[in-house]
Amino acid sequence: MAPGIPAAMERPHFIGIGGAGMSGIAKILAQRGAKVAGSDAKESGSAEALRALGATVHIGHAAGHLADDASCVVVSSAIRADNPELLRAAELSVPVVHRSDALASLMGGLRAIAVAGTHGKTTTTSMLAVALTELNLDPSYAIGGDLAGPGTNAAHGEGAIFVAEADESDRSFQKYDPEVAIVLNVELDHHANYASMDEIYESFEAFAGKIVPGGSLVISADQAGAVELTERVRALPSVNVVTYGESEHADVRVHKITPRGLTSEVTVVLNGKYLTFTVSVPGRHYALNAVAALAAGVALGVPAHNLASALGKYTGVKRRLQLKGEAAGVQVIDSYAHHPTEMTADLEAMRGAASEARLLVVFQPHLFSRTQELGTEMGQALALADASVVLDIYPAREDPIPGITSDLIIDAARAAGADVTAVHDKTAVPEAIAGMAKPGDLVLTMGAGDVTDLGPQILDHLSS
Repeated sequence: MAPGIPAAMERPHFIGIGGAGMSGIAKILAQRGAKVAGSDAKESGSAEALRALGATVHIGHAAGHLADDASCVVVSSAIRADNPELLRAAELSVPVVHRSDALASLMGGLRAIAVAGTHGKTTTTSMLAVALTELNLDPSYAIGGDLAGPGTNAAHGEGAIFVAEADESDRSFQKYDPEVAIVLNVELDHHANYASMDEIYESFEAFAGKIVPGGSLVISADQAGAVELTERVRALPSVNVVTYGESEHADVRVHKITPRGLTSEVTVVLNGKYLTFTVSVPGRHYALNAVAALAAGVALGVPAHNLASALGKYTGVKRRLQLKGEAAGVQVIDSYAHHPTEMTADLEAMRGAASEARLLVVFQPHLFSRTQELGTEMGQALALADASVVLDIYPAREDPIPGITSDLIIDAARAAGADVTAVHDKTAVPEAIAGMAKPGDLVLTMGAGDVTDLGPQILDHLSS
């Protein structure tokens, strides 16, 4: 049976409880019987889901929202020091716990799989959660997005396995002690926290160094950053390194990926034997995520054939190439991609699915710092679309950087031959796209901000 409520987490208060990572931890604690409370800036599906589990969720931040008997306050790196509830916690001497420490405490006593990498964490974690659940192993899981089937990003299971997305953005993934760690890729991102690739490598090395003795590191044999990291961690004592990918030297080698519309058929060579299974989402990168999940599950002792079959039950995560609907012969799909590598992968997947149809993209850049460093590459990625609309930068937790605007991306896209239009008023996008789209076209809303809200609005305009 899974452990109960960790010490000092009996009455937690979450600041920003509706966030993807925070809400998952809060849900698991509520399901384990903790008296959960918290606040968020606005109403959301996550807030409603938490209330349904018995949690108290306030909208807006105010000192009075923190109960006097709170056992701790849980925060993420996005919470500012002047938050009134955080200040109130200091007055009451309530312990402040970082989100990663809270998640680490939930993993205690369980066989943890921690999924890391610059891209693909949510998908790979979700694939494992779905497959292990399908095999009646009843895992606990915490994911950075809602599964398309269950519609949730976290669950408390009675089984011995805990699958978690491990966030490198603020180095918090170094808090975990997994039995199996997955590293999908290693690239420069999160420029507010990392100044160089050397710092990125050092951070991932520290993460790999936390694998429990006798545990396994499952890592890409194809991606350059992962290959470099593999060389750096080969000397780790008592860690079994398992490589996967299309490289002929991979321990779990991808023999063939065959696209079949919005699915793929994947054949791997594992322990000298061929194994073929279906991945029910489109794109080569998702097929490789599934192979990483397969390798991790096998490292944990799950039979390969059973796991391969169960992986086919995964149907996606909200915002990861999620079909929002179809109207007037036009399909509208939502993508969370916001880094150039992710953008390219999703655009290539949609390019393959579109066949002869046009691919129209609505892209919203995420973070000023990311745009400053990678704006040119974002623009070049948009050249894969037939036409794109680019919105203003979604700031999230950042303040504006002078001179950094979406024009960096637009200029680069046009230089790469892309058909790009700048739209500063987000409310004008649905009508503009509906006017551009023709039957058979695919429309992709892309970005980590609130661009996702435009999908249903575009469908409404297409219908009318």
